[in-house]
Amino acid sequence: MVAGIPWLRAGRDDVRERAVAALDAGDPDSAAVVLLADVDDWWNESAPPSAQLHAALHAGTLTDAVELLGLGRVGTYFRHRWSDPSWLAALALTTAHPPAKRPVIDLACGAGHLLRHLALHGHRDLVGVDVVFAKLWLARRFVLPPGAPVALVCADLTAPWPLPPPERPRHVMCHDALYFLPAKKAFVAAARTHAGDGGAVLLGHCHNALHPAGTAGLPLDPVAWAALLPGAYCYAEEELTAATVAVRAPRPAEPAELAGTEALGLAFDDDAEPPDLTLLGPAPGTALRSNPLYGTVDEPRARCWPHERWAAEYGPHAATYLPERWESLPMPEAVRRRLLLDLPERW
Repeated sequence: MVAGIPWLRAGRDDVRERAVAALDAGDPDSAAVVLLADVDDWWNESAPPSAQLHAALHAGTLTDAVELLGLGRVGTYFRHRWSDPSWLAALALTTAHPPAKRPVIDLACGAGHLLRHLALHGHRDLVGVDVVFAKLWLARRFVLPPGAPVALVCADLTAPWPLPPPERPRHVMCHDALYFLPAKKAFVAAARTHAGDGGAVLLGHCHNALHPAGTAGLPLDPVAWAALLPGAYCYAEEELTAATVAVRAPRPAEPAELAGTEALGLAFDDDAEPPDLTLLGPAPGTALRSNPLYGTVDEPRARCWPHERWAAEYGPHAATYLPERWESLPMPEAVRRRLLLDLPERW
């Protein structure tokens, strides 16, 4: 247990032993540095020097922390997640199939963006699981609201999941990650089991192997994705994003109709609740700030994508709702267009 996060990774005996040795020596910071250097099997960049990781422990903002942790493109993704198209798609999928009062399990939760959103909207009994300790550390340190009812666990989803059997129906979700996993059928079966009778399983941003932009990871075609979760509603990524911008529930489609979508969202819900449109926007009373892509409200500028790779992946779709230049719009419109965001205080 480091920084309040259980570390339960499989096949990392050397990492565990070094972290435990540091804890036994009364040096929790060094234990954290050991775990912050641990990555998933897809990451292809070297870990920063230990001194830099030690400095990350004292970072004052999410922006500084992702730089010191050497998270590169993933750090850019985390910093600008609140206005990218796949985030809007995740909100629409969650809106169409909301947790209601069911416990939530967010698998491959990353830095906890969606857990934060649900916590701010009053949801309780939230659990996030991810294989990368650094992402969970960012969630706890910078993204989640202080005192939020969120448990975080560092564990491999390709190994047996460290979650108890459901005592009541759960809302189980996995966004923007399943296309990386080879054993998709086993993963979805486990998600169904952990959701329990009356539970829901949401799979967001599943890359479409038939689309030129869907080649990353190990994608499937829409029919194959739907076959993993029989009886699920299927949504085009573009429809999900458009629904959030328009503040409406998304419209499902048949898998055979989705050959042209970049990615799919799927939702199986044993006990479907009515859509909760409040989840499409910030929670009431949340402080809003200008989208960093535009500078500040006092010194606005033309829209500037954060990185070439981000621009290539998200730019064309994001440009359908993010204007080229900062516009002075009524508050609801500025929120809808993602000019104003509910960023964490220490963004």
